[in-house]
Amino acid sequence: MSHPLYLNVISFCGIFALCFIAWLSSEHRRLIPWKVIIFGIGLQLVMGLLIFLFAPTRQFILGLNDALNAILDASEAGARFMLGGGNSAFVPDPELMVGPGPASRWIYRAVGTPYVSVPGDRLTPDNLNFGFIFAFRSLPQVVFFSALIALLYRLGVIQPVVQVFARLFRATMSISGAESLSGAANIFVGIESAIAVKPFLADMTRSELCAILTCCFGSIASTVLALYTSFLRPTFPTITGHLMSASVLTIPACFVMAKLIVPETDVPKTLGKVPTEEEDPNQKKPSLIDSLIVGAWDGVRMAVGIAAVVIAILGLVALVNTFFAYLANFAASDNPLIQLIGNIFSVITLDNIFGVLFLPLTFLTGVSLDWQELWQASVLIGQRLLQTEIPSYLKLAQLSAQGLISDRAILIISYVLCGFAHIASFGIFVGGLASLVPERRADISAIGWKALWAATLATYMTGCIAGVFDFGNPAILGK
Repeated sequence: MSHPLYLNVISFCGIFALCFIAWLSSEHRRLIPWKVIIFGIGLQLVMGLLIFLFAPTRQFILGLNDALNAILDASEAGARFMLGGGNSAFVPDPELMVGPGPASRWIYRAVGTPYVSVPGDRLTPDNLNFGFIFAFRSLPQVVFFSALIALLYRLGVIQPVVQVFARLFRATMSISGAESLSGAANIFVGIESAIAVKPFLADMTRSELCAILTCCFGSIASTVLALYTSFLRPTFPTITGHLMSASVLTIPACFVMAKLIVPETDVPKTLGKVPTEEEDPNQKKPSLIDSLIVGAWDGVRMAVGIAAVVIAILGLVALVNTFFAYLANFAASDNPLIQLIGNIFSVITLDNIFGVLFLPLTFLTGVSLDWQELWQASVLIGQRLLQTEIPSYLKLAQLSAQGLISDRAILIISYVLCGFAHIASFGIFVGGLASLVPERRADISAIGWKALWAATLATYMTGCIAGVFDFGNPAILGK
């Protein structure tokens, strides 16, 4: 075992500490949803045991990882045709597309084969041109996965799986059928999951609405799965399977946190049953090709939106940090007061601010007791709130490639970051849900920030689950 056992103990205790923190921010502290807490945590622990320690299911996850990686590899065929010399089996040298710089020639030998570098190149973190990877490899995969998910929905492949998870969540945690169905759909899609329960939204309780929003914030859509896995696959080969596992694990955590913060005070109309998605018999189903094309267009809008958000937010962050750096120059002043201001701002950046704020929660995951690694993990997770998880995953990939972070930290941070728990998605989910049921706009807006807080705690709880069952086995990361 590559780390002390007490880190696993900290991760286990962190699960209940996070529940306590959620209870402190509850609307009704006297109403404690014990059944949701007990069975929600129990469900996560059982899932964690199956994912990490039980050999048959662990092999199934590895098989799922390989299958998804093969799909990811195949998804680059279109990108190669558009960006890399027609039917060539090789991705072009990034230097030809982004200007001269350190050699970073990532290629594929053929569809479905692993990452390799051009012979003679030394694949080092300094050579990783993440701008190229993000713009010309990751974003096209968003388009492909969006089209694929739309096609699978049209074929009716995903709906039965969603129903299985919905019934599991409802039966174990005794939540309403509508919120369990929406939560299960969040494993595969984003705000679109609310469409599955659109007929019930108008009559939902505040607690149900909070749970639906929390699941939206706390999980990722399959359409962006490729985006995150492309960053870490070179150093974390099984990342695809783990992110799918994290998507499933996070849903019970979202229900636990949502029900603690906004407890149920009414009787939901769908309590005791899971509704089915009703189709309008007068509405003609789109053809398979139409579904594929519409899904691809949705993916294009998503990819453009992701790029736009990253450009805008990172630019704003850089502007604020530039202002802090300007104030740090006051440290050279002869005036003691001005010098003090300069000394203070010499260590203040937005990353450090959020790193401090999230440090206690990061400690509870049991990621590490080494101060440098604990601080680095807190900064990476804290970045997500404002900058989205994309820069954090990129930085995690760099640290992993450089060997500057432990395998345990890589695993736990990957699980915690697997969610849309950031301000950039607030308008998307709150506005999207409100547009489906305008008469409940006031209620949805009022619980939006509570749901974001609940989702943040839920992703930390998912990290704790990973920390509980991580015993230093390098095969977990595919090494």
